[in-house]
Order: sequence, then C-alpha cells, then structure tokens
Amino acid sequence: MRRDERIPSDELRRIDEEIRESWPTGSAVDFEDAVAYHDSLPAHKRFADVLESADEPLLQPRAGVPRLDDQIELLAALHEDGEADLLPTTIDSYTRDNAYEKAQEGLETARETGDDALNGFPAVNHGVEGCRELIDAVDAPVEVRHGTPDARLLAAITFAGGFQSFEGGPISYNIPYTNCHGLAETIENWQFVDRLAGAYTERGVRINREPFGPLTGTLVPPSIAITIMLIEGLLAATQGVRSITLGYGQVGNVVQDVAALRALRELGEEYLPDAVVVTTVFHEWMGGFPPDEARANGVIGLGGLTAAIARPDKVITKSPQEFQGVPTTEANAAGLRTTRQVIDMAIEQEIDIDGIDEEQDLIERETHSLIEAVFDRGDGDLVRGTLEAFDSGALDVPFAPSDSAKGAVLPARDDDGRVRILEWGDLAVDDEIRAIHRARLAKRADTEGRDQSFRMVADDVDAISEGKLIGRPDTRGDV
Repeated sequence: MRRDERIPSDELRRIDEEIRESWPTGSAVDFEDAVAYHDSLPAHKRFADVLESADEPLLQPRAGVPRLDDQIELLAALHEDGEADLLPTTIDSYTRDNAYEKAQEGLETARETGDDALNGFPAVNHGVEGCRELIDAVDAPVEVRHGTPDARLLAAITFAGGFQSFEGGPISYNIPYTNCHGLAETIENWQFVDRLAGAYTERGVRINREPFGPLTGTLVPPSIAITIMLIEGLLAATQGVRSITLGYGQVGNVVQDVAALRALRELGEEYLPDAVVVTTVFHEWMGGFPPDEARANGVIGLGGLTAAIARPDKVITKSPQEFQGVPTTEANAAGLRTTRQVIDMAIEQEIDIDGIDEEQDLIERETHSLIEAVFDRGDGDLVRGTLEAFDSGALDVPFAPSDSAKGAVLPARDDDGRVRILEWGDLAVDDEIRAIHRARLAKRADTEGRDQSFRMVADDVDAISEGKLIGRPDTRGDV
C-alpha cells in the first residue's frame, strides 16, 4: 500500500513512460517542450494566476463536444456570449473509463457525420497537438473537467497540451462515480497526477488542482464534503501542488451554503500547508432541476445570490435546460448571464442573515471530528487513515455507488431546509452533534405530523425538481 509520501523522480518517470505507451498519442508528450509551451502562454491564459487574483467570483460553465473545431466554437461562444471568465473542457465518458478505442470510434463518427457521437471532448485522442490548438484558439484559461478514476494518461496529455487546471481526486472521482476501482488504487493513480502537476509547478508552471466538491450531488452533508476536500488537498500538497481549489456543492439553504463555503475556506487555510494558495469553488445545484426553464432559472438565481454573499473564488454554473440533459450553447450561456446578473446586483449589498455563524461553527465542529478521526486511524499517514476511515465507516458518503464506502449515512432536510443526518452509520462524530441533528429533524417531523423515516429522504431528493426545497407531504393540512 502506498503511503502519503512524495513519489520519487525516478518512479515518476517510470510510471509516466508506462502510461504514455498505453495509447499512441502518449508518445508526443515531452516534458521540457511542454514547459516551454506553458511559458509562452500570455498572463490572461494562466489559470491559477487569473483565479487567485480575482476580486469577485469568477464564472465557469461545463461544456464538451467531440470535434476540435466545435469545441473551440463552443468555448468562444460561452466566453463571448455567456461572459464566462474561466472555460471548461468536459471529457467524454469513454475517456473517463480509459476506453480510448471506443472514444476514437466516436470521434471518427462525429467527424464523418457532424453529430455529437460522444458526450464530451476526447482529449487523449486529440493528443497534445489538438489540445494546444484549443488552448491557442480561446482567449481565457481552460480547465479539464471529467470524472476519471484513472486519469494518468489524460493528465499527461492535457498538461503537455497546455491545460493549467485539472479537476478531480482519488476520493471524489471514485466514491461518487464507480464500483470498478478500489480506493487504494485510485489514491495511487491520483498521486501520479498530483506529482506530475507538482513537477510542472517546480518548473514555474503552476497547475491548479480542483477536487470535486459535490461528490454524489445529493443532499451531501457539508462536513463530509469538506473533509474529503481537505484530504484530497493534503494529498495533492504532498506531491508538490501549490494551487488548490476546494469545492462545495449547493444544498439550497442559503444560510447553510454560505456557512459551508466560509468554513471550507477557513478549514482549508487551517489544514493545508502555508505554501499552498487555497481558493474555493461553489457548484450550483447538482441535483434534479425543474423541467420548466423559468423555474430552473430560479434555482440558478438562488445559486448566484448565495455566491454573492459567500464570495467563493469561482462558481460552476448551470443552465435552464439541466432537466433535458446536455444544454444548447445558448442555454449554457444564459445560465452564466443569469448567475452574473444576480451576483452583480447582490454583491454590492450588505446582506446579513441570522444563523450563518452558528451554522458555520457546527459545520467546523463536525469537520474537525471527521478529519481528526482520519488522522488518528492513519497513525500519522493520511493514505492509511483515509482507507481505514472509509473501511470502518468513520468517513462515509451518502448514495455512493462505490464499494469503498459503506453508504450507511442517510441525510434529510430539517424544518428550515438545511441538510442534517438522519442515519449515522459509524460516522465519527460525537453524541452532542448527533443530538443537534436529531432535534432539528424531530422539529420537522412534528411540523409535518409524521415520523422520521426514509420517506423524508426520498421526498427531499425530488423536492427541488418539483419546485420546492423541502419534500413536504402533500397532505399536511394547514401546516
């Protein structure tokens, strides 16, 4: 089992050579040439510098199509019409599964027919040259966004291709995504990704790394998400990464979301080394959206308001067509503009909402308990502690498909719509914290005249897509 130790240079080179031999485009990767290419990029395309110097939340959508020309056109439209500050390249599902032959078939079909035969951009198949053509063509920093348990080849090619930010991590791209990879395996895979990013950083090319904060995207208790962000940030820092963006996914209650984003920043500064520049990213609602676009814009607007109050460094936006799946370019741009309009109006105001400090204190107490439990189980080694914490259920993620998580934790909203924990499993928090959650869920149960049960959970999962925040029963009388 690998430990939380920096990969030696000779081992980094060995792994790099091995993974680049797994697909023909890997042969074009040359580290020294890549460093020179990054050095040639203008300041406004250097992702970490742009993100870290922003004085208000920057906006970034999700977007990826298979053909290079189409991806360039899509990103240009989102930058110009949607006023996106940072741009994405969302990777296709075959690449995420390391099925490069299938990705190649889809790319060739897309080239022949003009149809989007893949649900993203197959960067490995486009290779270093295609990636650089994309970076040269667009006028803003670009990040790789994907969902890949084994992203080693993807990182090698996209780093060499000029991308300076890379999303994901060994927990956040395992637990919510797959049951085909063990956690020990993905930690080892991502140590290579982070060490490669660290190697570029040591040569003056600061690769930004962004763990995926929303996890399963379904009523994730803030303390669980923040704990995993801290673990992935610490693992990346060990490998030499010096620009880390910690993520958090909107749960919909403004007080809890603002408190969580503030806690995320505070705890990131507390736990990560001083050499690391910590930034934060807020993901607009990751659950089900209303089918009606006007109502969907309401969900997006609430995300914009939350961002204006909490002031994360970056916001990942949504479109009013989320219910339908992949949005049109126009809808994607509209989601950006909706978010920007709300932020621009609200950020000028002094908005003081009662309860934020109290909620932040509770989130930080829970997070301290969880992360310290990981440290304790590792006896000084974060990798060992993480594996043992998940194996024992001391750390857990609700609704996770991965066999590496117990999946015994069940969340539900309280009477104010904040996400609480209904069933704890073996999560490592004390009885006092559990009592707070029980009391607040009991208040909701009393309001609705029903018992605390899984029915609450199921109702809450569907609530926002049905136009509500809390999954209230239909037969609640005058309540």
